[in-house]
Amino acid sequence: MKINYVLPQLFLGIISVLNFVKPDADPLQDYCVAETRNTHNMFHNGQPCINPRLALASHFSTSALSKCGDTGNQFGFNVTLTNINNLPGLNTLGLVMARVDIAANGLIPPHSHPRASEVTILLKGSLLVGFVDTTNRLYTQQLRAGDCFVFPKGLIHFAYNIDPVKTALAISGLSSQNPGAQISSMATFMSKPSMPDEILKKGFKVNGQDVMRIRKNLGG
Repeated sequence: MKINYVLPQLFLGIISVLNFVKPDADPLQDYCVAETRNTHNMFHNGQPCINPRLALASHFSTSALSKCGDTGNQFGFNVTLTNINNLPGLNTLGLVMARVDIAANGLIPPHSHPRASEVTILLKGSLLVGFVDTTNRLYTQQLRAGDCFVFPKGLIHFAYNIDPVKTALAISGLSSQNPGAQISSMATFMSKPSMPDEILKKGFKVNGQDVMRIRKNLGG
């Protein structure tokens, strides 16, 4: 009697977990062009759809990735993303595209995407890329134009332009409509409110002056 009761509960629990870990919900129709003018105060995954009869080819096309981004920041990189404002047709499809511009000697510092895996193809220049798995094993690869690399979901990864003169250009695809991005150093040392100094000192084996210097160097 107990087994007959437990098995259905266990089955339902497994189904619930599988649904929970799915990166993005599957669409229930061919497409769902985002209604970007919606001003309601309800928060949910994705955006409401326009009437499919009003969909145009232009909703599925964008030139947002055609222009070079400004790499004049402290790390020397710029990421331009497609989104529902510049590409309404990607709503609910579970993906985004990104243009990645990296200045000479520029770096996309160690970061992660909590909701997406990423595949990157280098179009111009040369990059050193890599990621660290949960056993702290580092995988690195030097990319030339035409090479491709995959970053698994949620793992810390980086991209460094090893050319001291020329910029690098890459295109990335991510497996979520809203992949999220968290730069490790910024999240740790530039959180609001600030993470307690004692935590940082013990976690990174540094002193108080080191903490202050790192925050200052990051713009804090």
